[in-house]
Amino acid sequence: MEKIASFCVNHLTLEPGIYLSRQDKLGTQTVSTFDLRMTAPNREPVMNTAEVHTIEHLGATFLRNHPDWGGRVLYFGPMGCRTGFYLLLAGELYPRDVAELVGQMFRFIRDFTGPVPGAQARDCGNYLDMNLPMARYWAGRYLDNTLARLDDAHMQYPQ
Repeated sequence: MEKIASFCVNHLTLEPGIYLSRQDKLGTQTVSTFDLRMTAPNREPVMNTAEVHTIEHLGATFLRNHPDWGGRVLYFGPMGCRTGFYLLLAGELYPRDVAELVGQMFRFIRDFTGPVPGAQARDCGNYLDMNLPMARYWAGRYLDNTLARLDDAHMQYPQ
């Protein structure tokens, strides 16, 4: 079998950023998949499942309720390696097109207080695996260390 595209990215030199992972055509519609990389793979600690799960709940809630982008959101969820998240949006889009949206989402997560949406037994299959303080930490770290300094090198996969 052929290696899938995401396994062809050089994870030894990949740094946190916003990357266009792929674009797929579904009929006449384009779906853009973004790699929201939050840690340097194989060089920095990965996020624990509790904060990843919390970021997923908060991020998905924010995105699907966004007045301008909510109708274009197809998916937001974690990478299995726990170094970031995938964001799938309808449309032919590029990292610069979504940088402000991503920043808004992570500011929402960093500043969130109160009960995590969907963190009840009736709503979630693993509702006890949540860590809001660490989700807020990771969101702030991504905002300060990555999004505040986002440049072309952190929006194009390394060769």
